[in-house]
Amino acid sequence: MNILVTGAKGMVGTALVNNLKNIRDNKNRTRPGIKIEEIYEYDIDSTKEELRSYCERADFVFNLAGVNRPENPEDFMKGNFGFANELLDALKVADNKATIMLSSSIQATLAGRFGDSEYGRSKQAGEKLFFDYAEQTGAKVAIYRFPNLMGHSRPKYNSAVSTFCWAVANDEPFTVNDRSTELELLYIDDLIEGMFDLLEGKEQHCEFDGVETVLKEDGRYCCVPVTHKVTLGEIVELLEEFKSQPSTLMMPKMPEGSFAKKLFSLYLSYLPAEKFKYGLKMNVDDRGSFTELVHTEDCGQVSINISKPGITKGQHWHNSKWEIFIVVAGHGLIQERNINTGEFVEFEVSGEKIEAIYMIPGWTHNIINLSETENLVTVMTCNEVFNPERPDTFGERV
Repeated sequence: MNILVTGAKGMVGTALVNNLKNIRDNKNRTRPGIKIEEIYEYDIDSTKEELRSYCERADFVFNLAGVNRPENPEDFMKGNFGFANELLDALKVADNKATIMLSSSIQATLAGRFGDSEYGRSKQAGEKLFFDYAEQTGAKVAIYRFPNLMGHSRPKYNSAVSTFCWAVANDEPFTVNDRSTELELLYIDDLIEGMFDLLEGKEQHCEFDGVETVLKEDGRYCCVPVTHKVTLGEIVELLEEFKSQPSTLMMPKMPEGSFAKKLFSLYLSYLPAEKFKYGLKMNVDDRGSFTELVHTEDCGQVSINISKPGITKGQHWHNSKWEIFIVVAGHGLIQERNINTGEFVEFEVSGEKIEAIYMIPGWTHNIINLSETENLVTVMTCNEVFNPERPDTFGERV
């Protein structure tokens, strides 16, 4: 399959081309049904001759080209309707009935209503052009009315989310006029998966009731059903939480598929290079060091413990707190004793064979570096973040 992507250098185009190449080059094996030979990238700096050539050879066309912030409002129609007309004419001349996808906008739903815009009218005109083309040629046309898109794009342009991410990541001022304003957002990775569904013939169809999307098997439009409705205030609160993570160590809650998980990834993409690295507080003494790495609200904390040769650490027990010790370098011995029954166990551990050992509540425990020359490095997880006011830690030799 040869695929043409117009608007290939835009936010969606860049992401789509990158991921189509992953499939073409067999780096992404999650879509074995998609076989790609060539990817043609068309953008504003491409020539008319290139467009004609691509339209002759393409088996599938993603039309992502368009304008959304022109200097003159009349340029909306020229950019969003005019180019679409040019593209379809090139396909007609080539007698190419390749499937074609059109990137439209939820704003097209408002065209001719209160709150409409030149942008929405231009998108609606482009839709009609594509529907007419499908009737005339019999080619399959898939028209997507996207809501607000959420991906790495130029700040201070057409995405409030991108602007907020950039501003918070770079310590720049920004303004939120109404924190209660709600956006429906489609994340770029979900959009790309929707395009892969389309390539496999598994796209979802919908109709629009006002501005709401209603899934329908026989719907006139196509849609990506995974979107998130969130207020500007909620977005900013999450971004401030992300920004504080290096100092608090508290990792925000990010369940699978959640808006927070996607927003954190987008936020990180705006970090300046000097913020890629941040320091951690090492608690150092003559025995070695102990450094907390990550805190979580639900699952406690993760730390790294370094013991110098011959050193014994621990010698304490907990009522309810439990830990997991994982030696990743060096050679050591972990000992545990039940403080009530006296039952005793020990485990020889090594970075050569990585294992996880539970530190059980009610069992006093230690960890001994058996090496005379090498440090013992242990990853330690605990089911709660250490609270100095309620440490639940009581010294007692094993």
